[in-house]
Amino acid sequence: MVFVMAPLKLAPAYNRVHDEKNLHVTTPSVARNIRKTLWRCSANATITSLEVENRKHDLLRAIQDTERGLKTTADQRSFIEEALVTVEEYDAGEPIDLAKLDGTWRLQYTSAPDVVVLFDAASRFPVFQVGQIFQKFECRNRSDGGAVRNIIRWSVQNLLEENEGATLLVSAKFSVVSRRNIYLQFEEITLQDIVISEQVQAVIAPALLPRTFLSLQILQFIRSFKAEIPVTSTSPQRRSVGGLYYLSYLDNNMLLGRAVGGGGVFVFTRAQPFVC
Repeated sequence: MVFVMAPLKLAPAYNRVHDEKNLHVTTPSVARNIRKTLWRCSANATITSLEVENRKHDLLRAIQDTERGLKTTADQRSFIEEALVTVEEYDAGEPIDLAKLDGTWRLQYTSAPDVVVLFDAASRFPVFQVGQIFQKFECRNRSDGGAVRNIIRWSVQNLLEENEGATLLVSAKFSVVSRRNIYLQFEEITLQDIVISEQVQAVIAPALLPRTFLSLQILQFIRSFKAEIPVTSTSPQRRSVGGLYYLSYLDNNMLLGRAVGGGGVFVFTRAQPFVC
């Protein structure tokens, strides 16, 4: 309780508490209670932050042996879903922060069929390799949307460099359609950054022989090769290929999302900037 305007010399047991406009006094016991209350509030905030980090750690631990979602049992999927929900509840209802979303994110886990099929193909045909998968958002200083690129590093055994022999880019524009939903409208598929294996390089330009102008031209052509395939609809009656996504959690180092309609969840962690 706060007592107003008691002269200090008449009430030596009272302490003065100043604010910008008024002079108040409190008893020592009240002051101690105020300090305890403030300490408890601060402690609760710290505990909440630590709890979020612990839940994020539990989620990453739950997905670590699933090969990014390829190998999961029904029990594992249920456990992962529970871990996802415990993280999502801390950010529920908050609007999308595009400043945080901007940047490169590495895929750690997904149950989306259109991505898991790539992992399945690589497991069935070892000659085909799927490396790291990223999403790169470009939306800094924006409030309505931006651009996003799905980046897939892949390779063909003995033909291209292991795991990172080529890059497939799926470019799209995205717009914010609600506090947590974004709509992706795909525009183009690009094949680039082809790096052939040392065995193939040796065939084109043997190390023991002088490299000819033709062999150098072939190597340069392969390195600079870039194929672009537009996927935007040219018909006014047809809408371009796209999809609705719910960004269920976002902070400085983790991004969780859910594909609306097609199904599937995504777990991303912050990665180093990717130059396309």
